[in-house]
Amino acid sequence: MAASRQPLLCHVEFGGAVAGREPPEAAPEGLEAVFPREVGLFADTFPEETRYGFCGHVLTIAQHHGARLGVAAPVWEAALTLCKYFEKQKLNFWGKKVIELGAGTGIVGILATLLGMYRGDVTITDLPLALEQIQENVHRNVPAAHLARARVCALSWGLDHEEFLRDYDFILGADIVYLKDTYPLLIRTLRHLCGPHSTIYLSSKMRQEHSTAVFYEALLPLHFASELAYRDENENINIYRVTSKQNKDGCF
Repeated sequence: MAASRQPLLCHVEFGGAVAGREPPEAAPEGLEAVFPREVGLFADTFPEETRYGFCGHVLTIAQHHGARLGVAAPVWEAALTLCKYFEKQKLNFWGKKVIELGAGTGIVGILATLLGMYRGDVTITDLPLALEQIQENVHRNVPAAHLARARVCALSWGLDHEEFLRDYDFILGADIVYLKDTYPLLIRTLRHLCGPHSTIYLSSKMRQEHSTAVFYEALLPLHFASELAYRDENENINIYRVTSKQNKDGCF
């Protein structure tokens, strides 16, 4: 059945949140599971434009809902929580080397670009299907003269991570821990990207059905030092600050 197309929607949120649909409970195997293709899961196909206010910046974010992008289309609550955390903590990305994983809309990486006052280098990544949406949002929010500061490129966890630099200052991820099959791939990627001076911020909805807590409490501590930096009880969202178990060679 053909998906219906609705008019472009626009509304404004300042430091607020948009309720999204939960990722599907049953996930196919492999990297394609990140973008479920079953039309029944995302039967409505429509573009949406939302504005969010953080740290004195108003971000205009496009979301192309539908079966093609699936869970990559929406702005998830965990991403907004991470952006609000940046605002509350007054994090400074000036001159920093930053990478976002599983960016979806790119909102977290875009805010990091703006908070770096165009003096940092931000790489915003996801699987190839999501890159067009991310690129659109980068162009909507980053001045043309500074677009080189926000690089958009594909990264498949555990497969092509070695094509990326090591020892980023900040590694960011929002709601990327929800498919158990991808957990070892994510760990492998984090181990490559992380250096002795890196800080990783991971913001997650703590979904019991996806064993999210198992990732943070059992798997992640095997490879990294991790602490709970912030918890939103109402939304059941945790933000973890993660660093390497250091030696002179970096992560191990």
